[in-house]
Amino acid sequence: MKDRFKIFLLPVSSIVFGIFLLMLTVFLIASLPIFEKEGLSIYTTNVWKAVEGGEEFYGVLSAIYGSVYTSVVALIIALPLSIGFAVFVIDYVPAKFKEILIILTDIMAGLPTILYGIWGAFVLVPILRDYVMKPLYDHLSFVPLFSYPPTTGYSYLSAGVLLAIMVTPFASAIIREAYRMIPRVYREGVYALGLTRYEATKVLVGYIKPAIVAGTLLAFGRAVGETVAVSLVVGNTFNIHPSLFAPGYTISSLIANQFGNAFIYRYMPSALFASGLALFVIGLIVNVLGLMVLRRWRYA
Repeated sequence: MKDRFKIFLLPVSSIVFGIFLLMLTVFLIASLPIFEKEGLSIYTTNVWKAVEGGEEFYGVLSAIYGSVYTSVVALIIALPLSIGFAVFVIDYVPAKFKEILIILTDIMAGLPTILYGIWGAFVLVPILRDYVMKPLYDHLSFVPLFSYPPTTGYSYLSAGVLLAIMVTPFASAIIREAYRMIPRVYREGVYALGLTRYEATKVLVGYIKPAIVAGTLLAFGRAVGETVAVSLVVGNTFNIHPSLFAPGYTISSLIANQFGNAFIYRYMPSALFASGLALFVIGLIVNVLGLMVLRRWRYA
């Protein structure tokens, strides 16, 4: 019976794997014209020259840089928030308020991203510009991270903070449920050893490291692929700068902004598919690294 069940599930898993291969094939085939014209320089140059009927040249290095940069900023902010929220809800919030907070975070996860984008553009960006970026630039502009003048506020930092707000509900849901499922005997055991509440929390959080890695992977995938919200706050400029206050581009926002008029140019659609292929590869690399980390813990 067990073997029959495996055979029954085989077509389902094959369909999922087939869809994955089909997507990859479509991106590869659609990217071939720009690869034949420019080669891998599309990933190593920062030039976007769209000339109708003329010499076109596309380089998406700044978009790749912006995607990774904003996602890393989002993770740096979102991961502590997710872990802290999980511990706070499970260990410190009274029972009658737990479900209220959990429902609120679930609602946040389900909100349309355009709402985050509009809120970010009209509320978050001015707050960050006036109360975070300008003071840091005025006093610490000699530091590369704060060296770009925050004229408009549309920047990597604004995109990173908005992404952190958006991905925190997803990461915290995984971490929260894993933390909730820690056996009661483990909780009683750490307190029986005489540990303080802080020390006990550190031990228990260490017990759910695989869930933290899973939450991190989900958050990164969500952040690196976000489109509309990021487009409204990142600045949409072909720019590579170490400063958090500099405007930039991400692969997703580049595709969203350029795809509408891409087909009047000969090579731009292929360039955008090649950009999507880069995003595909970035997500694949991050997930493989995460699985390697999880496997190391599993067999340690």
